[in-house]
Amino acid sequence: MIHRIMPLAFDSFGVRSMATFVETDDLKILIDPGVALAPLRYGLEPHFLEWQRLDQTWEEIKRYAEEADVLVVTHYHYDHHDPDYPEMYKDKMVFVKHPTENINMSQKERAALHLMVIKELPSKLEFADGKSFQIGKTMLTFSKAVCHGTNPRLGYVTELCIGSGGEKFLHTSDVEGPSLEDQISFILNERPDVLFVDGPMTYMLGYRYSYKSLEISNNNLVRAIKETHIHTLVLDHHFLRDLNYKITIKPVYEAAEKRKVKIGTAAEFCGRKIEMLEALRKELYTKYGEKKVRGKRLTFEE
Repeated sequence: MIHRIMPLAFDSFGVRSMATFVETDDLKILIDPGVALAPLRYGLEPHFLEWQRLDQTWEEIKRYAEEADVLVVTHYHYDHHDPDYPEMYKDKMVFVKHPTENINMSQKERAALHLMVIKELPSKLEFADGKSFQIGKTMLTFSKAVCHGTNPRLGYVTELCIGSGGEKFLHTSDVEGPSLEDQISFILNERPDVLFVDGPMTYMLGYRYSYKSLEISNNNLVRAIKETHIHTLVLDHHFLRDLNYKITIKPVYEAAEKRKVKIGTAAEFCGRKIEMLEALRKELYTKYGEKKVRGKRLTFEE
């Protein structure tokens, strides 16, 4: 059985991340142990309240990493892994996106660095793309490499489905939708009970993310609601950088309501307040003023 699903750091918490802890009967899994901030939003650097939240969530990630048996890195953007803390991987089973296949140059360089710094620390290290691993009574099933978004420009990611005792949890990583057929096919084939999705990148709608991609993404999410066993759908990450996020996927909310599927953000899943600090960065500077804070975990998604 799946006993715990714990979102640790998400955009609805005020940081860039999809870090999630999952506990089954016999395994504790930490997916994407990284967290970062946007270097610029509205022409503004991160507000000091964002840096405070980043520090809080990073400490939470490190705490759950100590408890975990397995660490998963779905791709090599810095909001999904942190090469500056290799000790996290010591004596852990580690499953990572393949470092040289289906990968862009930026992530290829980061993958090489990541594997170099963790070296022989893991008890087991596997390139996970398209593979399944049985560990005790728990099955880890990874998708083949799928696009980070709507095209290969930002590289590729692996989706992950965790199955135990007839229950399934699926974490899409950065599919920005899903709007491509292989992204949604993995979800439809695995038929999860709980689905965590990096929702459509609507804060860049019309220039980095097209209206057509949004339409396809909405249709695919409705398909997932209708064609699988989902009882809980969490939409977050890129999606929660848009203050009007709910309006853009109205058909998905309507389909979920009709099918009695619980739908919301990672924050709502945890019963906590939604705090879209990046999307509210201008308001934070207006309300609280400026306080210089130096940090280094900034996301450059290239």
